[in-house]
Amino acid sequence: MAGETVMAEARKHGVKVLAVDSEHSAIFQCLDGKPVDSIRQIWLTASGGPFREKPADEFAGITVEQALKHPSWEMGRKITIDSSTLFNKGLEMIEARWLFGIEMPRVKVVVHPQSVIHSMVEFVDGSMLAQLSTPDMCLPIQYALTYPARAASDRVQTSLVEIGRLDFEEPDVERFPALDLARRAGEEGGTLPAVLNAANEVAVEAFCERQLSYMGITESVSAVMAAHEIVAQPSLEEILEADSWARNATQNVILDA
Repeated sequence: MAGETVMAEARKHGVKVLAVDSEHSAIFQCLDGKPVDSIRQIWLTASGGPFREKPADEFAGITVEQALKHPSWEMGRKITIDSSTLFNKGLEMIEARWLFGIEMPRVKVVVHPQSVIHSMVEFVDGSMLAQLSTPDMCLPIQYALTYPARAASDRVQTSLVEIGRLDFEEPDVERFPALDLARRAGEEGGTLPAVLNAANEVAVEAFCERQLSYMGITESVSAVMAAHEIVAQPSLEEILEADSWARNATQNVILDA
């Protein structure tokens, strides 16, 4: 919502913003202070969610119960639904753009079903660095709390032999249009990311309350984004106003559906 504002304040006061989300923690660890101009691309990994292999013509019948069955992570209701639509990855793209001071075209997504590689950095010389561990949020949280030290812990145990293989796939933006919506919001900037976020929150809640279809989530967000008049370089007040406007607009879209 306010990545540009937050990071500008961080630079102004000379402080580090330490990432806690597993993907951004992974990127932070891979970068380890390296300059932005040494980066070719940042790669965010996505599990693909429970519908990674589901045919597009079956999406209309997806239920709340099906969407809440995540294959890799145990998360709250909202984030689990976002993982199934890939809205979570779209929001992470925008977050990465501001956290690491890199343009949206250099923020990429790759589907990695095992969720062992949490994200990667590709450097200009072709080298890639990745952070690996079994899925457990305690690790990135601990690293943020103890940074720059690493505290000993036996909680996370990663056996590459037991994992056996690491697979990668191109995300299907036809079945998961949330990625393109988020990329547009990140590229156009201003108040649009706040609108994307707020509209998605309202739409997901409506889906969970069975007031909106699964496909209606992205359809509603797309409609609200199209209706929004973007304010460039917004103040915090303008960002909050855009958030409020988007929530009301999404409710109206849902009522008219």
